Amino acid sequence: YVCSTWGNNHFKTFDGDIYQFPGICEYNFASDCRESYKEFSVHIQRALNSNNHPEIQYILLTIKDFTVYLRPKLVVVDGQIVKTPYYSSDVVIESNDIYTKVYAKLGVILIWNQEDALMVELDSKFNNHTCGLCGDYNGLPIYNEFINGVANYNSITYGNLQKISKPNTRCDDPDETQAIPSCNGHRDECERLLTSSAFADCQFRLNLEMYIQACMQDKCACSGNEDSFCLCSTISEYSRQCSHAGGRPGEWRTQHFC
Repeated sequence: YVCSTWGNNHFKTFDGDIYQFPGICEYNFASDCRESYKEFSVHIQRALNSNNHPEIQYILLTIKDFTVYLRPKLVVVDGQIVKTPYYSSDVVIESNDIYTKVYAKLGVILIWNQEDALMVELDSKFNNHTCGLCGDYNGLPIYNEFINGVANYNSITYGNLQKISKPNTRCDDPDETQAIPSCNGHRDECERLLTSSAFADCQFRLNLEMYIQACMQDKCACSGNEDSFCLCSTISEYSRQCSHAGGRPGEWRTQHFC
């Protein structure tokens, strides 16, 4: 059971909903929400980098009373900069040029590519107990995240509800009325990319349609600016999720593509 965020502000909840939320405040990504004492929480903050692409600036992971603050190439545990690999009785942190990984004994694994993509995997004991951008992990898509009682949220409203309010920081909520454009013109290309022979082992493991939709949104948002971030981030995520699901994606990158 994995929740992830990647690329152009895409999120995939534990229950499998994929949505877009372009907020740049600090948000509750996934937390244990059973009672006042949380076993763990993961907060994230994005910002636009110099190329105007959203990247995760930092991740704040709290495990019981233990805090891990991650930035690219930097790991801070309980306020002290540490070298990796870092071992304690509750947590192992590994880091290389490509990934930072945190394994917490209580059942949380966090994998960050130090740029746009973060994946959090939880033990099933947290079923139905989480809240945040990753949803409630109750096994039912849509319910409680985007339909709550009689209220029907769009993804921007839902995302704004997850903001961590911090004194002295001002950041504007994304506009809830902004409509996501229709991107159907890009369907054929996205379908072609995601069903290429490199992904033959992936199609039956993942919900292909969701990634096609995310790819179409990327193509819209990039409006003709075909840099690799626009084209490749959702395909990279599809490849990562396929590996995670036990599949073996082939080599899909070429000299001329991504």
